[in-house]
Order: sequence, then C-alpha cells, then structure tokens
Amino acid sequence: MTTLTESPLAPLLERLFQEAEALSPLALPEVAALSREERERLMRSKTEYLDFYGRLKDAALAVSRETGLLLYMLARSSGARTVVEFGTSFGISTLHLAAALRDNGGGRVITSEFEPSKVARARRNLETGGLADLVEVREGDALKTLASELPAQVDLLLLDGAKALYPDILRLIEGRLRPGALIVADNADDSPEYLARVRDPRNGYLSTPFAEDVELSLRVG
Repeated sequence: MTTLTESPLAPLLERLFQEAEALSPLALPEVAALSREERERLMRSKTEYLDFYGRLKDAALAVSRETGLLLYMLARSSGARTVVEFGTSFGISTLHLAAALRDNGGGRVITSEFEPSKVARARRNLETGGLADLVEVREGDALKTLASELPAQVDLLLLDGAKALYPDILRLIEGRLRPGALIVADNADDSPEYLARVRDPRNGYLSTPFAEDVELSLRVG
C-alpha cells in the first residue's frame, strides 16, 4: 500500500477527479462566450493570461488520472525530496506529488497559484488529504512568487499553469535543477517555444512527448 492508495487520500482524489470530469471549462459562461480563436490567442498570450485564467477560476483544470499517477511514480522512483510546481489549481497534482514525498520519507512541494479562491480550495484539499505539512502554497503571479527563496536543488518541476509562461518559469528554476532532474509539462503542445527549448539537446535536456498531453524532460547538464 502507498499513501496514494490509502485513506484519506484515495477517496479524496476519487471525489476530486469526478468533480473535475463533470465540469468542462467550456461549460463556463465566461469561457463559452469566447470564440475558439480567441481562447487560443489568450492561452498563448504572455500579457493577458491573468484575465484568461481568472475566467477559469471555477474549473479544476486538473491533470488526468494517468498523469497524476505518472507524477507520483516519477517523484517516488527518483527519490525526489524537493518539487516545484507551477499551477496547483484545486491541488490534485500537488496531492500526488506530496504523496510521493511522504512515501520517500519527507520533503517539500513548493507550488504556486494566482487565483485566491483556488489557493483556499487547494489548501483545504491538502489538509483533508493529510499532506499539508509537506506543501508550501505561494499565492500570486508565479513569475514573482517563484523568482526567489527556492531550494538550492530541485529534483522535479511540474509545469501546469499558463502555457505561454512555461519557458519563463523554466528559466527561473533552471539553475536549480540537479543533473537528472525531471520536468513534466502538461499540455505542452500549447507552448511551442517551450517545446523548442527542451527538445534541443544543446540546451541540456533530453525530452519526449509522453501519452497524449505530457512532455517529459530530463535535465542532463
């Protein structure tokens, strides 16, 4: 048995996934009013992301069940002790990462979220899951909250916030990634600039698409 498959975390995650699956972001009136072209433009904008994701404050925007399990397995098998996450939303991915740290013997997840209502909800879920002691939630724009006071060494980085900012967040964390650190980017196809960076071996990464919606990268230098 693992923290991931035991109570209180297992039933909590099942409930959260069911809630996330029941509400499509496109069902929200604030989002449904936008054309597909406008949604895609806002998603890739580096200046209007706060407005766009503010419209999505009631949507979980969660990783898939498969990606959640992948996160646990990667953090667990690599012996990760320090994880940085860009975009916690309701905390589903954070719960998987913190569960791995618990089973690794401890550590810290530093996660970020700019939407106050999501920060409050994520914190409640972390308390309910019994993992709040392993997680530091930084509220505000991640370009500021993740720009300082980070550990000297980061074992795993999860990118799951505004897609246009993936390259910028990577640059903030890059100097702290240990050789062999893993970077997981959810929905990375929406960030062509990020993919170009991690797929070029000259930048110190090995990278490959994984499943349908994840880019998995290894820091090699």
